[in-house]
Amino acid sequence: MTIREFKMPDVGEGLTEAEILKWYVQPGDTVTDGQVVCEVETAKAAVELPIPFDGVVHALLFEEGTTVDVGQVIISVQTGDAGAEAPVQTAAAPVAEAAAAAAPAEEPVAEARQPVLVGYGVSTASTKRRPRKATAVPAAQNGTAAPAAAPAAPAAPVLPAVPAQPTGERPLAKPPVRKLAKDLGIDLASVVPTGDGGVVTREDVHAAAAAAIAPQAVPAAAVPVAAQAQAETPVAEAAPAADASARETRIPVKGVRKVTAQAMVGSAFTAPHVTEFITLDVTRTMKLVQELKDDPDLAGLRINPLLLIAKAVLVAIRRNPDVNASWDEAAQEIVLKHYVNLGIAAATPRGLIVPNIKDAHAKTLGELSESLSSLVATARDGKTSPADMQNGTITITNVGVFGVDTGTPILNPGESAILAVGAIKLQPWVHKGKVKPRQVTTLALSFDHRLIDGELGSKFLADIAAVLEHPRRLITWS
Repeated sequence: MTIREFKMPDVGEGLTEAEILKWYVQPGDTVTDGQVVCEVETAKAAVELPIPFDGVVHALLFEEGTTVDVGQVIISVQTGDAGAEAPVQTAAAPVAEAAAAAAPAEEPVAEARQPVLVGYGVSTASTKRRPRKATAVPAAQNGTAAPAAAPAAPAAPVLPAVPAQPTGERPLAKPPVRKLAKDLGIDLASVVPTGDGGVVTREDVHAAAAAAIAPQAVPAAAVPVAAQAQAETPVAEAAPAADASARETRIPVKGVRKVTAQAMVGSAFTAPHVTEFITLDVTRTMKLVQELKDDPDLAGLRINPLLLIAKAVLVAIRRNPDVNASWDEAAQEIVLKHYVNLGIAAATPRGLIVPNIKDAHAKTLGELSESLSSLVATARDGKTSPADMQNGTITITNVGVFGVDTGTPILNPGESAILAVGAIKLQPWVHKGKVKPRQVTTLALSFDHRLIDGELGSKFLADIAAVLEHPRRLITWS
């Protein structure tokens, strides 16, 4: 019998960490090759991780909500394959990495990435940790820090109320954790670390901040009890008491929100944005939507205005192919795309994502409807894969669903244009020489002025509007 370890893979090329959202197994459960054991969230999407071997779960090394570096062991499984790997000590599986770090001479030579069922695998040299101190707190089999024995052996184990870092030594912590501590006014040297290798975690900093907010008149005898409560109770449960009268709440920026922020800042300050607007009568398009809904040949398909707007964009791209391009800064070239991967901005509980429909230009109306429905459903469920968000060429964002008339959208990085669709409202409109109530909306097109000049951008937007005003052009211009 051996203990096999499963490391956090790179589920999206180039990613360095992921947050464990949910465990689907517990110690003692039997798992089979290919069974999903947990769901993780990267900076791009939520992904389910299958385990690549059979066995019985020995230990879960990280709790839900923990951010784990790529290459770290997240679960150990007891298997019956004696020749699969060298046996691992079962009593302190989480400490194995620290023990290896303490003996550099025994570190294995970097090997090729191990095979996994999701992502790009992990490299043995991908994550190097600093040696754990001899006084580090031992870990339990479930991966959580076990309480250290107090000198006086009290009735219940408590965490020592002394700094874990030796005097004069710089505390171990990641840059985001250091920034958090600085923002909260917490001295890292005074924080008791609970992370692997004596690393101070974000939760440790929040716990220290909560303790600092507590009344100063707490008796000295009550301090160990408070420390014990912090060790046994998740930080999230203790937060409401401290935040009851708080005037501000700080939310860590991570996952999808983090990568979206970085992408938007990079795009806004890299590509020179120009935004043009057009207000148009879409009454005929709305009538066509209703007719298509009643068409028995399209029964079961989701027919809505966004579907015809997407089709209008594809027709306009065919008439103005130069808008479907990207700017290669390194090569100083404009890359013309002869395919359309149509991005649809989607608001999800985890933040804004932009999955795209691959080769949308080659799809029929029915196929495009199916792709749109699948894309939106997958995004709302948080199951969009990194591959679904890569290589987009142009994007549509429908702000009209929120009752907004229009906006000035920011380009998705690597793309040259993005179309914002406003709310469709019944408004007075001059139609055939008379003022009548008509279905009216406003479109806003933002484009990269390095490769799309005003004339091309204006023609493209005008063509989209022309198709939506007279949807028969979906046929005559195709």
